Amino acid sequence: MTWVEMDLSTLLKNNWTPTFQVSSSLIVIYRLLQIKGEMNQDIQQVKRQIFDELTKIVDPEIGVSIMELELIDKVDIKEGSVDIDLHLTSPFCPAVFGFKIAQDVRDNVYKLNGIEGVKVNVSNHFMAEAINKQVNESNPPPKS
Repeated sequence: MTWVEMDLSTLLKNNWTPTFQVSSSLIVIYRLLQIKGEMNQDIQQVKRQIFDELTKIVDPEIGVSIMELELIDKVDIKEGSVDIDLHLTSPFCPAVFGFKIAQDVRDNVYKLNGIEGVKVNVSNHFMAEAINKQVNESNPPPKS
């Protein structure tokens, strides 16, 4: 927060009445910055919820959380839609385990409030294309 934002914030919170005309564009800028900050907080909260859900998913072959195994490469959130890139423990791990992990990722994240769609992208696996197609084209679970 810059000193201009901080001063304006303090003045507005204290119901300050200006003795001179405050530029309406300055107030608009302040409000836009306030909204942007609220949006960033919302995105951070959603990211925390997503990572909490991802932590619950366990590699069925090893019995360790996919977050501990650092299998998640990227999580991108855009207007209620989430794209998740991940890799598996090896390029030739059994496809059934890769599918299970990818399906759990999609289903667990989709169940969160405010999430309208999830796209999973498995990479660096000999069956990645088939896993991605199967998971992303299947019906999502019902919302609770």
